[in-house]
Amino acid sequence: MNRNVASWDRVIRVVLAALFAYLYFAGVVTGGIGLLLLVVGIVFLVTAIVGYCPLYGLLKFGTLKS
Repeated sequence: MNRNVASWDRVIRVVLAALFAYLYFAGVVTGGIGLLLLVVGIVFLVTAIVGYCPLYGLLKFGTLKS
């Protein structure tokens, strides 16, 4: 599995994951939308940590320049 997520993309993903977690746990966004945001945040965090986005791979796209 080759990395396909650039450093700036990883930072944005971590910031969004933290924002989504805050919105959910602070009770700003609740219900199904809140859970969806939490799951998306977890996916963003995992893809930022490993440096690989499966969706980018599927679309043959990436932000990491070779």
